[in-house]
Amino acid sequence: MSQIGEIFNQSLKVINIGTSKFKEDLDLQNVESVQLDWRPPAGGNVELIEALDYLQDNEKVEEANQEAIKRIKDAHPFLIDIDQAVNVIPGMHPKKILHSGPPITWDRMCGPAKGAIIGALIYEGLANDESEAEKLAASGEIEFAPANEHAAVGPMAGIISPSMPVHVIENRVHGNRAYCTVNEGLGKVLRFGANSKEVLDRLKWIETVFAPVLKKALALVDGIDLKTITSQSLHMGDECHNRNKASTSLFYREIIDYFLQTDVNQEELRQVIRFIKENEHYFLNLSMPACKSALDAAHGIPHSTVVTTMSRNGVDFGIRVSGLGEKTWFTAPANFVKGLFFPGYAEGDAAPDLGDSTITETMGIGGFAMGGSPAIVQFVGGQVEDAIAYSEQMYDITVGENTNYSIPTLNFRGGAYGIDIRKVIDTNVLPVINTGMAHKEAGVGQVGAGIVHPPMGCFEKALLEFAKEYRGEHHE
Repeated sequence: MSQIGEIFNQSLKVINIGTSKFKEDLDLQNVESVQLDWRPPAGGNVELIEALDYLQDNEKVEEANQEAIKRIKDAHPFLIDIDQAVNVIPGMHPKKILHSGPPITWDRMCGPAKGAIIGALIYEGLANDESEAEKLAASGEIEFAPANEHAAVGPMAGIISPSMPVHVIENRVHGNRAYCTVNEGLGKVLRFGANSKEVLDRLKWIETVFAPVLKKALALVDGIDLKTITSQSLHMGDECHNRNKASTSLFYREIIDYFLQTDVNQEELRQVIRFIKENEHYFLNLSMPACKSALDAAHGIPHSTVVTTMSRNGVDFGIRVSGLGEKTWFTAPANFVKGLFFPGYAEGDAAPDLGDSTITETMGIGGFAMGGSPAIVQFVGGQVEDAIAYSEQMYDITVGENTNYSIPTLNFRGGAYGIDIRKVIDTNVLPVINTGMAHKEAGVGQVGAGIVHPPMGCFEKALLEFAKEYRGEHHE
């Protein structure tokens, strides 16, 4: 029998590319087939394909991206101090409030952000009540700015006001610093837009009791090594965005002896120690600025297509790219998170994607490391296999593998890091983010958690701008 005859006598092994209608017909005929979800690079957009052609295999881009991921990997963040924001954050002043995400004006802000700003203005003594605070916020007298533009980050609404204590993180390899507030815990908290007396009293306690005690403890040690804690906790089931059980425990172990060496009275000391012990998310507000310090060190490298910021404000999702300037944001409407809702809540209750905590995914942990944090699926939904698949998929859109942050379930393979805008457009694969969901109204709080992706528009705009910039066609 001829080879052709042999082929036709064999059972069919079908791979269907494109519309699934053909696979559905084959299923009806009991013919085994596999559906391949394929789309042309850049979705077939000619302008994007031309930009990709120009940037692919570009020696300057490749060299710049290797430098970017080297800086990110080499960065070594330490917690060295805690102080009021106005004393340490560059550009901070008594009537400035920092928020999460890309730039936004008061009139466009989402409910949780407005509620948190109202609370911050009362906390600062700039307003006596919600009505006064709202008028002040709308008056133009208060300056609003993205925390990310001031070497800072904030979870959810991300509000940092002048008097709030912030952790001071120093990247001792590159010499830069990053800042983040203290995690308030769960329940009614400012980051979800709550601004009741209970919330403001807790913030004042953090300012007047907790921060001074932590400052005394940190004065006794040459910094707390956050890189080592993160690396260890990734091997203990954390991904250091939505799961921080191990990392908070490791931090508690590192700081406790220094607390006990201070001259603080026993009752205050017990309160401070209990505050960390009972707050499993405490390390989130250390993980975020640690990632921020590493990524800021990689920002501003000419020709680099590596993403150094992903952030959202509940209205817009924004990214920044290493080779495209300090204040150049590429934005598109923020998506809604898909996942598990707390009892009594549904999709219609949630605000769009919100917060600076995507700095963890930008670094290569968080959603990128879900494969090593199987318990996270109980919080965000899906199966363990999904978490592993997400981690594996991220290698398709990144420049390198970070062996400092390896994933045990992937045979200790270094985590994917260095998101490349070219690869996102070429593969049609978007970064994965696991995150909490805030209620769309101020003060209700968290209503669930799940998975979300950035809008593709951010990456499309960035790629086109990058091609124009480095072709010499861009003029200010």
